[in-house]
Amino acid sequence: MKKQNLALFDLDNTLLAGDSDYSWSLFLINEGLLDAKTHHERNEQFYLDYKNGNLDIVQFLEFQLRPLSQHPKKFLDQLHVKFMQQVIRPMMMQKAQDLVDQHKAQGDLCLVITATNSFVTKPIAEAYGIEHLIGTEPEMVNGEYTGGVTGVPSFQQGKVTRINEWLEAHGQQLSDFEVSYFYSDSHNDLPLMKLVTHPVAVDPDPTLAAYATQQAWAQISLR
Repeated sequence: MKKQNLALFDLDNTLLAGDSDYSWSLFLINEGLLDAKTHHERNEQFYLDYKNGNLDIVQFLEFQLRPLSQHPKKFLDQLHVKFMQQVIRPMMMQKAQDLVDQHKAQGDLCLVITATNSFVTKPIAEAYGIEHLIGTEPEMVNGEYTGGVTGVPSFQQGKVTRINEWLEAHGQQLSDFEVSYFYSDSHNDLPLMKLVTHPVAVDPDPTLAAYATQQAWAQISLR
């Protein structure tokens, strides 16, 4: 019997032609739910820090998850439906869907692994037909978001921690897969990219592009 392969996908700027985390903040500003000036400036700075590889993940999550604690989950879920229609659907790419479908057709275990929180990303992964998601987990108490984080944020080395935890919970480990893919655009994902058998740089940032070229990794565009 053929062994199952593993296909891991980053989400923002990989399967999506944009960043869902960054866009969620802009969406909340446009909906009048966040103060435009203060929030927009900080959002821009965090996004720049992320691209430069020096994001303070603790500070960022405090900033990004606070709005979730300010509204009932039911309201947030309704808001997310609008967010999906207006913002995310236009970012979803046919080439990305084709890539996911190709892996699913081969019987590969497909999983989105993203630093963005699971409230924002779970419906997006599902829209691509990917059942499994590892995202940063927003803390919940009595069915409502607190603004805190549960567990390790799935960012940089945290993605390695989280995939290992997830596989272990499913009675597996990374080395069980003869072939493992990880598709990403960002140098922030190098810790996990270095561990899979087939790292693929997707529309990569300059740092990742240079590293991928040096290592003779596959480079593709889904745009």
